[in-house]
Amino acid sequence: PECEGFGKVIGIDEKLVVPNTSLSVYDGCVQCWHGEKLGTWKAEFCRRAATDKFPIFEPYFNLTRAQKDMLWHGLPSDRNRDVRDRMCIDSFFQMVKENQYKIQYRVLQSRYRGKTVCPLCHGTRLKKEATWVKIGGMSITELVEMPMVNLKEWFANLQLSEHEAKIAKRLLTEINNRLQFLLDVGLGYLTLNRPSDSLSGGESQRINLTTNLGSSLVGSVYILDEPSIGLHSRDTDRLIHVLRELQQLHNTVIVVEHDEDIMRAADYIIDVGPDAGRLGGEIVFEGTLDDILHADPDKTRSHTVRYLSGADRIPVPQSRRQWNHAIKIKGARMNNLRGIDVTLPLNVLTVVTGVSGSGKSSLIKGILYPALKRHLNEVADAPGEYSSLEGDWQMVKHVEFVDQNPIGKSTRSNPATYIKAYDAIRQLFASQPLAKQEGYTAQYFSFNAEGGRCEECKGAGVITVEMQFMADLVLECDACHGRRFKKEILDVRYHDKNIYDVLNMTVREAIEFFEKYGEKQIADKLRPLDAVGLGYIKLGQSSSTLSGGENQRVKLAYFIGQERQEPTLFIFDEPTTGLHFHDIHRLLKAFNTLIEKGHSIIVIEHNMDVIKCGDYVIDLGPDGGNKGGNIVCCGTPEEVARCRESATGRYLSEKLRAD
Repeated sequence: PECEGFGKVIGIDEKLVVPNTSLSVYDGCVQCWHGEKLGTWKAEFCRRAATDKFPIFEPYFNLTRAQKDMLWHGLPSDRNRDVRDRMCIDSFFQMVKENQYKIQYRVLQSRYRGKTVCPLCHGTRLKKEATWVKIGGMSITELVEMPMVNLKEWFANLQLSEHEAKIAKRLLTEINNRLQFLLDVGLGYLTLNRPSDSLSGGESQRINLTTNLGSSLVGSVYILDEPSIGLHSRDTDRLIHVLRELQQLHNTVIVVEHDEDIMRAADYIIDVGPDAGRLGGEIVFEGTLDDILHADPDKTRSHTVRYLSGADRIPVPQSRRQWNHAIKIKGARMNNLRGIDVTLPLNVLTVVTGVSGSGKSSLIKGILYPALKRHLNEVADAPGEYSSLEGDWQMVKHVEFVDQNPIGKSTRSNPATYIKAYDAIRQLFASQPLAKQEGYTAQYFSFNAEGGRCEECKGAGVITVEMQFMADLVLECDACHGRRFKKEILDVRYHDKNIYDVLNMTVREAIEFFEKYGEKQIADKLRPLDAVGLGYIKLGQSSSTLSGGENQRVKLAYFIGQERQEPTLFIFDEPTTGLHFHDIHRLLKAFNTLIEKGHSIIVIEHNMDVIKCGDYVIDLGPDGGNKGGNIVCCGTPEEVARCRESATGRYLSEKLRAD
């Protein structure tokens, strides 16, 4: 009833009271005990702590649960005193509460309020009466806090009476089957009560899989769209094992996939191509892996056949870039990171690897990115815990996190507007004789501003009809028939093409068109999109129709096209998601272009083709969850491949040998 099953309430937030857990009580880890007046609380606590042998010089993160309770709720020698006379954090905030009539105390309390663990249920979400029901001596709250590998063992050894076993027979079968699926895909280290927003991409992907695969249907067709997203090669092997088991139950498994391991494990491969967009849409190969290995690569139009047969390959760089400058994070502690010290080189391609759930996103996305943004005086969320940011971070003038979120917040945003090419195209149309004669400025050729756009649909090309009890209807605009502009604006033509025709061109068509008629400036602005493998998307294509990988590459094209000279650190989170070998080859060329311009790149990645092309690799692990959070090894791909403890190293050595 206190937290209504949420597990947290608004109260005094431990993270705000103790923002730096690497400090001891003596060094001032308790933020609210700073200053001349309030500092007397710290001094008095330290004086009394000697009686109870409380370690005042020990970093907060090293304190046991019992020692933290002493700091928060009172020393054992103080427990018989009134709450007001105890020296602890609870007593401090009780004093603050009693002085709420003074504004400075109201401000003080608001500074430390936030979401905190419920004091009644301690985060278990259930009232204490629910924990009175026990099976095998354990309550439900204790079971969901166990790692699944331990929970599976507990259920396997559960002793029940004859009557209880009869009742539980069907339930235990379901529980054991579902737990086994989670173990099969390598999630045995997770607990059942783990919040979903704290899971990594690979962990979420595998839980979604077990939800569907755990039903164990027979005679069904399973269609999986890129199930390897976010998975390390080790976890992909486990996934292939699960899919093979499904197939052996007399099911049909169809996988849309780019992952080499899954392609090589398939019974039958259908390749669509030969390229993307208007240059694709054909079946260019179908057959077994054996057919691919014996096919003549010179007679095929299939990129997949050429890469799998070894005719095409992503080459290992002849030499690794050397580096002299680096950013150093010390004492990184967030989620499962264990106070690690990490060196991140500048002016090179750094790859952060490790199995799913090993702490890659926590380190880079949770600590490095927001910490560096704040050091550069830019707005950012609070970073995870770390002791210090050192090294040559002053050499970086900007930091950009290039994720897979949409390139715009509205459906009106498109690739042409994002990379700033549309401004030049509008200027070109405004300079045509008819436009000058009618007084049409560049604004008239914008579908976001009044003037030339169709006012019926406000330049969207479609009308959305809101339905009360059904999904909204999206209909083509009757006034402009989806062309987004007024008829008189569409009458303005450049070499027989109006503004709508240009927006309907693919990137590659537009480059050819503008080059043909000498508009080099516009063609050059569009060229980065083609360079990152997006020559097939339309200039006016709504950002809502782009995939995550396409959004990420549009952002990459924008940065490549910029003439920014200031050194920038680019952080990419799994940029190979949804990419074929052919696209990865282009992506690596784009990375090299950025580095040659003096920028630095950090990539969180599982793809072995990207890892082998890195200049410096940081491998986290050795496993996921509570078995991860350490640095297994660092160095060039060759050095990581020689590390026996590294799961990444094993697969990387195979890749380097094959090349």
